[in-house]
Amino acid sequence: MSIRTLLLTGGGLAALLVSIAMAVTIGPADISTGDVWAAVAAHLGFGESTLAPLRDGIVWNLRMPRALLAAVCGAGLAVCGAVMQSLLRNPLADPFVLGVSSGASTGAVAVVVLGVGGGVVSLSAGAFLGALLSFALVLLLSHTLGASTDRVVLSGVAAMQMFSALTSFIVLTSADAETTRGVLFWLLGSLTGADWGQVLLCTIVLSVVLVICLGYARTLDAFAFGEEAAAGLGVPVTRTRLVLLCATALLTAVLVSCAGAIGFVGLVLPHATRALTGSGHARLLPVTALTGAVFLVWVDTLARTVLDPQEVPVGVVTSLIGVPAFVAILYRGRRRA
Repeated sequence: MSIRTLLLTGGGLAALLVSIAMAVTIGPADISTGDVWAAVAAHLGFGESTLAPLRDGIVWNLRMPRALLAAVCGAGLAVCGAVMQSLLRNPLADPFVLGVSSGASTGAVAVVVLGVGGGVVSLSAGAFLGALLSFALVLLLSHTLGASTDRVVLSGVAAMQMFSALTSFIVLTSADAETTRGVLFWLLGSLTGADWGQVLLCTIVLSVVLVICLGYARTLDAFAFGEEAAAGLGVPVTRTRLVLLCATALLTAVLVSCAGAIGFVGLVLPHATRALTGSGHARLLPVTALTGAVFLVWVDTLARTVLDPQEVPVGVVTSLIGVPAFVAILYRGRRRA
């Protein structure tokens, strides 16, 4: 690992820790950074917390799991975006190109609006099952049509449109105004109600998928020259693509089931990170993960405080920030060309 990569990774880790500590302090309750570290240390078994029970609960049960879930979601979406862009050789690819978010939306709406599952299946579980169903449909369509990258993308677009239509139909025909408002807020991305169980689940899945993707780093570098060139270098193209598609789809499904569809993170941040690290995936993936984590921690902090006491969906804020950033990246690429 080069000195530049070590510096970027170390700086990213430091920025992430500082960002989480500062984000937890921001809110109606006056809590200092020292209080945050003291509460965390106490819950980890290092000493006793000096905070009152109410303030300790705000730090440990409300703000800390939310900040950590934001970091994990940001890291996971950014990594999935970087892998999808390289794997499909499409700079506009993002984690939702396989229709996972649309399937998750349909699953969530079916549970909340139609009562599918009889109260046993939660919103997150319904979203996860819907995401898996959408990805299975994409795999079926792409296999039927011939598994080239273009056909995978087209299959994803078809699944996305179908499940988006189903979601709209269910909401328009079955939901009342209050239910529609709640569903719409979740569909736009929300980290409200984050808990330690979600943090643990998403962290485990992210860790496994990140290890898998790092193991295929050199293979992803070979895909930059095209599938035929990769096959000529001895890469098992079909198997590699299937493994990475399944890994990124699983991670995306888990993240969407916990936080909703948070757009533009997986589209913009990989491009921004490549300007720092280059295109080598052994460097790109870990730095992209840290960049996404820091970015979404601050975006979520902005979303919950900018119109306090009203909260803005995280996906709205990422889009407002992501669109100008993406335009700037496109303009920069045009100038280079």
